[in-house]
Amino acid sequence: MSEQSTVATPPAAAPSASAAPGKLTRGRRVGVWSLVILASIIGFLSILTTFVNRQLLDNTSWNKASAQVIQDPQVRSAVATQLVNQLYNNVNVASQLQTRLPKNLQQLAAPAAGALREPATKAVEYLLAQPRFQQLFVQASTVAHQQLVDVLENKTGHGIDTGNGNVTLDVSQLLTELGLELGIPQSALDNLPANAGTITIMSSDQLSYAQQGIRAVRVLSVWLLVLVFLLWGLAIYLARGERRKTLLHIGWGIVIVGLLELVARRVIGNYVINSLAQPQYRTPTHHVWLIVTEILGQIGWAVVLYGLLVVIGSGLAGPSRIATAIRREAAPILNVRAGLTWGIVAFVWLLLILWGGTHALRTWSGILIIGALLAAGVYVLRKQTLEEFPEAGTDAHHTLTSRMAAGAGSAAHRVSAHKPQSAPAAAAKSPSEELARLVDLRDKGAISAEEYEQAKKLALS
Repeated sequence: MSEQSTVATPPAAAPSASAAPGKLTRGRRVGVWSLVILASIIGFLSILTTFVNRQLLDNTSWNKASAQVIQDPQVRSAVATQLVNQLYNNVNVASQLQTRLPKNLQQLAAPAAGALREPATKAVEYLLAQPRFQQLFVQASTVAHQQLVDVLENKTGHGIDTGNGNVTLDVSQLLTELGLELGIPQSALDNLPANAGTITIMSSDQLSYAQQGIRAVRVLSVWLLVLVFLLWGLAIYLARGERRKTLLHIGWGIVIVGLLELVARRVIGNYVINSLAQPQYRTPTHHVWLIVTEILGQIGWAVVLYGLLVVIGSGLAGPSRIATAIRREAAPILNVRAGLTWGIVAFVWLLLILWGGTHALRTWSGILIIGALLAAGVYVLRKQTLEEFPEAGTDAHHTLTSRMAAGAGSAAHRVSAHKPQSAPAAAAKSPSEELARLVDLRDKGAISAEEYEQAKKLALS
C-alpha cells in the first residue's frame, strides 16, 4: 500500500451556525424584524385613516353620533346654557318683560329678566330632552356635517354655502323654536341678527390644508391596510424555519398597535378638552369626545382581540407541552374526520357573523377575510397534526373495529359459558345446529340480541 493511500482524509469542515438548517441568518433576521415593525407603524396609521373615513366623513355615522350627543344630559345642559345666552345677548328680554308688566311693576323688569335666566336654562334643557327639539338639533348637525364634507372634498351643489369660506353650524331654527316656547314674541325673534345661532366650524384659511388631508385619507384608508398585509406576508416568507415565531411576533405587534390606539384616543382627548374647552364645559366636551371617537375605540379593542387570536393560534402550533397535548387530542378528528372538522369551522364562522362584535364582522369584505384566515389556520394545523401524529388517524380508524371485535369476543365467551362440555372426540356442530342453539339462548335471555348477532356472524364465518 502506498504512502499516499495511508494518509487519512481530513474531515469536512462543519457547517457554520449561520448556515444551519432552520436558522435565520443575521441579515435575514434583521430584515424580518424590520418588516414586522414597519407593518405595525403603518397599521397604526391605517387605523387612524380608517376612523376618519368611517366616522368623520360618513354622514350616517355622524348622524348617529349627533343623536347620541344631544341625548347626553351633560351635553344638553351645556347646549341649553349656550342657547339661552344667545337669546339674552340678541333679545332685550328686560324690554319684552317691561311691555307685559303693569306700570307700577315695570321697574322690576331688569331684575326679573336676570332672575329668569336660570329657570329659562332649565326649561330649555327640558325642551331639548323632547324628541322634536332633538330632531332639530340632529338635522342642523347633519346639514353642517354634509356641508363640511362637501367642502373638504371640493364639491359644490345645491344648498352648499361656506359663508365666505367658513363652514358653519346653523341652529337658528332651534333657537327660534326655543324662544317661542319660552314666551318671547315672534316679532322680537324676527329681529335676531343673521349670525345668531351660527357656530363657525372651520375658517377659510384652514380649508386648503384640510382638503389635501382628506384626499390623502380617502386613498390611504384603503391602501395602507393592503400594504400592511403585504409586509406581513413578506416577513413570513423570509422567515423560513422560524415562521411560527414570526407569526407570534406579528400577533403581539397587532396587540400593541391596538393598545396604542386606545392610549392615543385618551391622550389626544385630554389635550383637546384641556386646551380648547372652557372649564365649565370640560365635562360635556369629554362626553362629546367619547361619542365622536367611539368607532376609534371599537377599532382599537377589535385589533387587540384579533392580535390575541393570532398569538393563541401561533402558540397552539408551538412546541410547548400544553400545545402538543392539545394537538395530540385533536389529531384523531383533524386527521380522519375532515368533514366534521370543516363543519365545526363553518359553525364557528357563522357564530362569529351572528355575534358581529366588530365592524369587520358586519361587512362582506371583513366576513370573507376572517373566514379565509380561519380556514387557513385550520388547514395549517391539520397539516401539522398529520405530520406529528400520523398514527392518530390509524388508531382512530381502528378504534371502532377493535371495540366491535372485543364485543364479539365477549359474546363468544358468554356463549361458550352456556355450552355444555362435550367429549374431546365429539364432532363439531353444524352451522344450523349452532344457530338453533344461539336462538334458544337468546330466547331464554342468556345472551342479548346484540351478542346473538355477533355470535351468529362468527358461527357463519
